[in-house]
Amino acid sequence: MKAFPAHINLNDRPVLIIGGGAEALAKARLMLASGADLALIAATFAPETEAELEGRARLIVRKPVAADIESAVLAFIADTPAEEARRWAEIARMAGVLLNVVDQPELCDFTTPSIVDRGRVTVSISTAGAAPVLGKRLRADIEALLPPRLGALADFADRYRETVKAKIAPAERRNFWEDFFDGPIAAQLLAGDEAGAHEAMLALVNHPDTEEKAEEKTGAVHIVGAGPGDPDLLTIKALRLLQRADVILYDRLVSDEILSLARRDAERFYVGKAKSNHAVPQEEIEARLIEFARQGKTVVRLKGGDPFVFGRGGEELEALRNASIPVFVCPGVTAATGCAAAANMALTHRDHAQAVTFVTGHAKGEADPALDWSALAALKNTLVVYMGVAKAETIAEKLIEHGRERDTPVAVIENGTRGNQKIVKGALGYLPRLIDAGEIKGPALLVIGEVAALADGDTLIDIIARQRAAA
Repeated sequence: MKAFPAHINLNDRPVLIIGGGAEALAKARLMLASGADLALIAATFAPETEAELEGRARLIVRKPVAADIESAVLAFIADTPAEEARRWAEIARMAGVLLNVVDQPELCDFTTPSIVDRGRVTVSISTAGAAPVLGKRLRADIEALLPPRLGALADFADRYRETVKAKIAPAERRNFWEDFFDGPIAAQLLAGDEAGAHEAMLALVNHPDTEEKAEEKTGAVHIVGAGPGDPDLLTIKALRLLQRADVILYDRLVSDEILSLARRDAERFYVGKAKSNHAVPQEEIEARLIEFARQGKTVVRLKGGDPFVFGRGGEELEALRNASIPVFVCPGVTAATGCAAAANMALTHRDHAQAVTFVTGHAKGEADPALDWSALAALKNTLVVYMGVAKAETIAEKLIEHGRERDTPVAVIENGTRGNQKIVKGALGYLPRLIDAGEIKGPALLVIGEVAALADGDTLIDIIARQRAAA
């Protein structure tokens, strides 16, 4: 350890910054966030420094003197020539004042770390001045892992500290708090339901678990959207939940790259579905979620795309609520928006489409999808069909039969956003041939409408020409 880390209480305590430029302003922002009684001294101040700090700090327009430093708890030297900075460093040491000199670590008594600020929860990262950019990168990584409401969770726990002391025996307090931070009440608060969390906490501390009840502690289920496949499109919240999960139940469309981000010791269960091949029936999936939660585990139900867009997330939410299981939903990038971005194609466009409609091309068994074809054909806007490859011929015929033009542009995006994605495009009347020629097997999305002409991808002519060249 090159330097000892310490979090100093600067609230209402005098801090001095010598300098009036951009570097001084950056340090001033940090000190004001800590509640310091801040003064800046400089012969001149940059206009942006004056504008931002007016009324928030004392701006003293003159050259500094030794007495200025002597009255401070901490001092910073910024926007100052090297020789002058050395002189002030000597004065600060003689006065016993801790000093930071910007970009001159050899003169510093302390360095300002990269900070992750979550209210009462503060994480600081320091490289002792050796690699500031590395510190900033580490900060970004940690920012992604810590929930935005983590400070509120610390405030919540602090509010109940005395109550827990009064209600819970000393030998059980540590277990109580460990269960709390891993349990559904903390998850409820982090999800934004503060009133519900207070109600549940009051019930918990007023009726502490007996040994018999302790065996019945309930965990929580998070229904999480994994996005269309590219791990970079996973939300920050989804990543945090994956890394906290004890159990993960995942679908066929969840990529290996996304699963690799989960805790290594998490239990994983494949419950995917393919056409006419449901590896695990929906009712059994819901029963498993309830069973694992009742074992006190944190469960993630991981679904491709968004769980509430053709993902049966609503059914699972309802089943869990009926079983009185705490359940939370983390949305994901749905296949339509992910695949459209992968094809560089807007789903709405002022010149081509003022609306977009999502439908599923999948029906029970081998039946045709029961859709209002007249309404869909009349919209003349963008139509996105999920799970439509197997019924592409029927979909094209029905739309044309009900008034959609045969030359309406169409794009087919297979494995969108993944390394093996494939995009083909053409006209609605040639949709089945386009799918056959492009060897599209799925999972794939059909985009029908004028915007499809703007998509990247191979046309039928491109595919045929490539096949002839290969022959």
